[in-house]
Amino acid sequence: MGSMTDRLSFHLAAEPPRRLDKALARDVPEAGAHGVLSRSRLARLIAEGAVRVDGRVETDPAAPVRAGAAVEIALAPPEAARTEAQPIALRVVWEDGDLIVVDKPAGMVVHPAPGSRDGTLVNALMHHCGEALSGIGGVQRPGIVHRIDKDTSGLLVAAKTDRAHRGLAARFAAHDVERAYLALCHGVPDPADARLAGLPGVAWEAGGVLRIALPLGRHPTDRQRQAVRPAGGRHAVTRARVLERLGGAALLECRLETGRTHQIRVHLAHVGHPLIGDPVYGGRRRLPAAQPGAQQAEAFPRQALHAATLGFVHPVMGERLRFESPLPPDLAELVAALRG
Repeated sequence: MGSMTDRLSFHLAAEPPRRLDKALARDVPEAGAHGVLSRSRLARLIAEGAVRVDGRVETDPAAPVRAGAAVEIALAPPEAARTEAQPIALRVVWEDGDLIVVDKPAGMVVHPAPGSRDGTLVNALMHHCGEALSGIGGVQRPGIVHRIDKDTSGLLVAAKTDRAHRGLAARFAAHDVERAYLALCHGVPDPADARLAGLPGVAWEAGGVLRIALPLGRHPTDRQRQAVRPAGGRHAVTRARVLERLGGAALLECRLETGRTHQIRVHLAHVGHPLIGDPVYGGRRRLPAAQPGAQQAEAFPRQALHAATLGFVHPVMGERLRFESPLPPDLAELVAALRG
């Protein structure tokens, strides 16, 4: 990171809360290596004089603010915590001199962060790859080009060389990567559902594909969550297709055009079909008591989401690679139970 202070610049969205602290909590973007800035951290930064609004240092958390105001936050460089290599078993589906594709189990965090310094995929990759891991991501995220949630299982590619890292990052930025997920949701998305047809940003495409194009951003009050944000959110598109009807549930194939944090989970919850087992976005949805597998679904300990397909052009060799991962045992057993 270097010793220079990091600066985070952004503009307040339309109709911000009247107070500076509330406006920042709503609109501050994720701060790169600093992660999500909590309300308490933002309060400290205001008190320390690290926040400028329209060029003026502002130390009063209750200071009034206007829509569109330019905000700059000075952040001290994060401590370069040393990430330890750890001998954690990895399911490797492809490896060459430039990259590695692994099938991540549910429950494994991708890279170290406050509260999960070890036992992560990065700790495992550092042990497996040794020195051969791209340094571009910095000490916290070496080799990491994209990520999947801790409790989502499935395929992920990491870079072993800097040239592969740059090439893969460019492919992901250009949305030129094939990513398909298998998901179990509450209810069955249906083109005949008038409620779905009336939702903004939702449309049906050929082949019974539900297209959800709704911007996503930080939840206005809960910094750990994402939410549909029609104003000021980041462009996000998910396509979902029903593979199998399972009574009051459905097995979906979801394809990502963009890769925002929690994208599939937030989009499906927003249109009334949250993932089974999702502790954050699932709400209080329950399957009908008489439904086969209802008890297993109720007790399922994670969001029912699996990164099943990953395809991309090799950033060095130029060949097209495509990998598929079958449903892991916990999800396969849940599907079998729902089939009755």
